[in-house]
Amino acid sequence: MRAGDLGVPFRLPLLILGFASLVSGVLVGLARLGWSMPLSLAQLSLLHGPLMVSGFLGTVIGLERAVAMGRRWAYAGPLLSGLGGAAILAGLPLAFGAAAMTLGSAVLCLGTTLIMLRQRELFMITMALGALSWLAGNLLWLAGAPVPGVAALWINFLVLTIAGERLELSRFLPPSPAAKRTFAAILATLLGGGFFSTSGGGIVLYGAGLLALALWLLRQDIARRTVRERGLTRFIAVCLLSGYAWLALGGILLLAAGGLSGMAYDAVLHAILLGFVFSMVFGHAAVIFPAVVRVKMPYHPVFYLPLLVLHVSLFARLLGDALTQPGLRSLGGLLNAVALALFIAVTVSSVIRGLRMGQGHPPRKARQPAAASDPA
Repeated sequence: MRAGDLGVPFRLPLLILGFASLVSGVLVGLARLGWSMPLSLAQLSLLHGPLMVSGFLGTVIGLERAVAMGRRWAYAGPLLSGLGGAAILAGLPLAFGAAAMTLGSAVLCLGTTLIMLRQRELFMITMALGALSWLAGNLLWLAGAPVPGVAALWINFLVLTIAGERLELSRFLPPSPAAKRTFAAILATLLGGGFFSTSGGGIVLYGAGLLALALWLLRQDIARRTVRERGLTRFIAVCLLSGYAWLALGGILLLAAGGLSGMAYDAVLHAILLGFVFSMVFGHAAVIFPAVVRVKMPYHPVFYLPLLVLHVSLFARLLGDALTQPGLRSLGGLLNAVALALFIAVTVSSVIRGLRMGQGHPPRKARQPAAASDPA
């Protein structure tokens, strides 16, 4: 551990705060779909998005970035966003939770900007603009803007963060200068479309940017090659490529609908935030968890189970949206929750196996080393 960094005992509570928002956000989402939930959760139906995006994903991304920076002040970001989710769940006035999440996003934006100023590369600029999008969306939400009005900015936070990280790893298969210029043009399109997404022209621009980014990643990402490998490397590549397909579909649906409303709102947001973002989460868990909490997560083919359930359930949900069948949509949403529960169970099981291996009690099969870095 570097001087000035925080040890694992201090990082773990931040991770727990994030997962509390995840579990609660999923249950709130089920209440929105008509499933019976405790009244306290049902009353939070309008806060499903903030809990998932800021309370969970913002906290996890902020924690990962703080670990990479190795500076104690950077941990204030995930602490604040995690406490913002906790404040919402505790029933405090919404302004408290929204303010804490906004401050958390400001810390992440500051930290990412400082790194960008030292490392002026396209991938770092992309991640900094993603953090700025999160901050902008949170500021508008804190000022009273409805969640649908800031959804594109929150999506940009996640999409640009992931795209920037994949661009950073493209040093193993460097894009050509023309490909980098294309990426920069896509980045400008997403930013312009995101900030003007409440207008008809802005939403079309945004949908085009999402589709273009998905196609660029499918063409340029090293996962096209690593999918031919085995074990964890192939699993991560499958997660990446399937996630890009969902991102492309989200862009197509947005272009076809011409706006974020009605069933299109549910279909577009969940194609991107579940299909794309959580495919990335599933794929990188075995890399992120060992880096953040210093545990081993040995690969096992069961890793594919949550991913399969996620894709099947999301297809059912979007089919329900397309056919205007609320029952099928609700069933798909329930199975979405099952996929996330399976992911948590598989993750915990892998960590336990890793601990047993470290104590000299390996399973019957041969040991497999934990990934030290992203192999895909």
